[in-house]
Amino acid sequence: MTHDRKRLYLIDGNSYIYRAFHAIRNLANSKGFPTNAVYGFATMLQKIVREEQPDFLAVVFDTKGPTTRHAYFPQYKATRPPMPEGLVPQIPVIWDLVRAYRIPVIQQEGIEADDLLAAAARAGLEHDLDVVLVSGDKDLLQLVGPHVTVLDTMKERRWTAAEVENRYGIGPDRLVQMMALMGDAIDNVPGVRGVGEKTAIELVKRFGTLEELYARIDEVKGARRTTLETGRENAFLSRRLVTLDPGVPFDASLDELRPQPPDTAAALAIFREMEFSRLVRELGSGSAASAPASAGAEAEGRRLSAERPARDYRLVLTADELDALARLLRSSGGFAVDLETTSLEPLRADIVGLSFSAAPHTAWYVPVGHRYLGAPAQLPLAGVLAALGPLLTDPALPKYGQNIKYDALVLARAGIELAGIGFDTMVASYVINPTRHQHNLTELALEYLGEQVTTYKDVAGSGKKQISFAEVEVEKARDYSGEDADVACRLTRLLAPKIDELGFHALFYDLELPLVAVLARMERNGVCIDSQRLRDGSKEADIQLQELMRRIWAIAGQEFNINSPKQLGEILFDKLGLPVVRRTKTGRSTDEDVLTRLAASHELPAEILAWRSLAKLKNTYLDVLPTLVNPETGRVHTSFNQTVTATGRLSSSDPNLQNIPVRTELGRRIRESFTAAPGSILVSADYSQIELRIMAHLSGDAELCDSFRRGEDIHARTAALMFGGEAAAVTSEQRRAAKAINFGIIYGMGAYGLSQQLAIDQKQAKEFIERYFQRYPGVRVWLDRTIEQARRAGYVETLLGRRRYLPEIASKNRSVAQFAERMAINTPVQGTAADMIKQAMLAIDRALQENPFSRALMVLQIHDELLFEVPAGEADGLVALVREKMEGVMKLVVPVRVDVGRGKNWAEAH
Repeated sequence: MTHDRKRLYLIDGNSYIYRAFHAIRNLANSKGFPTNAVYGFATMLQKIVREEQPDFLAVVFDTKGPTTRHAYFPQYKATRPPMPEGLVPQIPVIWDLVRAYRIPVIQQEGIEADDLLAAAARAGLEHDLDVVLVSGDKDLLQLVGPHVTVLDTMKERRWTAAEVENRYGIGPDRLVQMMALMGDAIDNVPGVRGVGEKTAIELVKRFGTLEELYARIDEVKGARRTTLETGRENAFLSRRLVTLDPGVPFDASLDELRPQPPDTAAALAIFREMEFSRLVRELGSGSAASAPASAGAEAEGRRLSAERPARDYRLVLTADELDALARLLRSSGGFAVDLETTSLEPLRADIVGLSFSAAPHTAWYVPVGHRYLGAPAQLPLAGVLAALGPLLTDPALPKYGQNIKYDALVLARAGIELAGIGFDTMVASYVINPTRHQHNLTELALEYLGEQVTTYKDVAGSGKKQISFAEVEVEKARDYSGEDADVACRLTRLLAPKIDELGFHALFYDLELPLVAVLARMERNGVCIDSQRLRDGSKEADIQLQELMRRIWAIAGQEFNINSPKQLGEILFDKLGLPVVRRTKTGRSTDEDVLTRLAASHELPAEILAWRSLAKLKNTYLDVLPTLVNPETGRVHTSFNQTVTATGRLSSSDPNLQNIPVRTELGRRIRESFTAAPGSILVSADYSQIELRIMAHLSGDAELCDSFRRGEDIHARTAALMFGGEAAAVTSEQRRAAKAINFGIIYGMGAYGLSQQLAIDQKQAKEFIERYFQRYPGVRVWLDRTIEQARRAGYVETLLGRRRYLPEIASKNRSVAQFAERMAINTPVQGTAADMIKQAMLAIDRALQENPFSRALMVLQIHDELLFEVPAGEADGLVALVREKMEGVMKLVVPVRVDVGRGKNWAEAH
């Protein structure tokens, strides 16, 4: 491309929307509205407008409905899944954004965007323009030529003809031959079955075109020739499907494609609503667009610019500097703390440095463990902790941090009990918006401060070249760690009033923030395991897996790799002729849901499921748990995650101890390996049917509440009401059906889901559900009322005010809206149960801490269950304490019951 020609930029709108959606996961604003696709699309627009400064510009979109290709191949794109539920509500915002930027839109009924891009590129060439196609779609590479390039802004790659040939080994003009042979599963372009990219490229290099290939087909030997001959018709059909048509009608004039000054106020309004602080800052300051901003936007830009003072990050290398820091922190009224260490595992991590920030844009970094050639003399860790320990352990001096539980655990290992945790920015972000899964400092700084922070990879590298933080130069460490403390300090000042403004003060300060210290204590406590029992179990599992494998091969009639989805698919769908339930980008799905459905009609899928379950337990627990024993404590220490689930439930990781099956024999064997220290026993306290009791409380259904007040078997009572007779006379099948409905209602289960679970037809399942609501009418009223309130308010709440935003409930896509309705039902129930056990953990921990003689340890939380390790002589007292706190922590209109067991191991206690 030459520099003296003007440039036409054509943005592939649909491609960028989907790529942004999948590339940026779980981004949402504080109201729970998904924003990932909008953000990705907006940053792409910013990049094009600001950096590329095009002479002509347009966005090209697809339209709904069939295109010219459907006329000769109705199955074209038939396997594409529906638009992701989180993307649906973002589409109108993206269109508003394009209008705000005043970018022309090219769109034509019945014509694909790719063909319009080809036609627009042709028109640009006819006007002696250089054409830049902004897309990540490889189909457009066939258009690349002397004055046409493809720009992928997400990968920062610009495709020229040389780049295409370097990547594929063939020029852009031959790509359609390659794509015709290999097909495209996403667009349901058949191609030649069994021919992948590598083979297709070899054939195109050798023969050039399909015509030449089939004219000389006798030069191809063996099975490949048979494959090509069988797929001849599909090959030519596929080439027609993938070849873009530059001759489709295109009548936009160049004048219509000249960039116009953006409506800055409209764009700023969108960015503020989406909470894109960085984009607000850039656009408001006028840096994001070539056109001048409005007077209001200019004022906004001046205000934002004035709020960015220079950073003042200092090193602390002398005793005098350390004394000065201690005095500053003592008089600060509260400060942020951030530690740099040698490991992500806090109970194995040594401190390399400590950073503190007591005021915006300032920080102090105290290096204590940098070890590299030329490293400056550093203060000894013991001396630093002696000077700063009284501040860190002072409960009256607030400490702030991002995931401060990690810092507390590292300090505890060094002998400092962090007290006075006053704010955690990660937990605050979670309370504000629990549907957002990313609450790391990078995301929070970008969203709330509009700043891109330095990452660990920036200072320590990545992969094989990554160095220990102890090898990072102290000046780089100062800037990196100081920034972390500074950002945590500024986020605290920003998020604290937001917590109050949204009405989350009690939820945050009375529940979630105090829980940080409780979880830290539980992680330090850890739990004993019997490693030898696990190793023995692993050997037994190996034998069982071999037996299962032989049985699977016998049923299949041949040996194959059970771990290979491709080989399994060939057995299930080609050899056995079972129906294809779902397709993915890589082919026919063989996931758990698919196999469960197929198991109803053939024994092989059921055996595959059993094999996968056993292999997962072996690989996840039997083989791994012994390797996770901490050599310093002799115990396993899981991490409790407070900011992961949208309902408020805790999760655990490294290892995940919440997914060990309760009722399977192998699951029991694994639980038997969790033991108590010598002289102690394990005590398990488990809320009995707590979610059903909460549903009874929320719905106020008279029959349901009465059943719990009488202490009846709720599933037997439900079965008796549904099928007639007395509760004592119901059959096991009737009770199983009633139990499935009782719990299914909480999760918004419909007739289809119930039919799958009980292996009955949908009509019968629908009758069961209707009969259930006839017996428990209050539940039906509560469900309808909850869904209606969610539609009206856009969110649902737990009894403690934990909020989950559900913008998808207003979606015109029925499946998307129904999913949101299920979440609207489930969240108040499951979320309230999560809140209840967290309250109980706080109450029990407080009682144990206040009793100086108690040696009982709270070691695990598994959904509705708490596990304790306690000296055998203290067990009776602990059981009484735990039962009192768990049953009395939240008052419901029905009794709350806790089942308590004890034993030498977890299986005995539960």
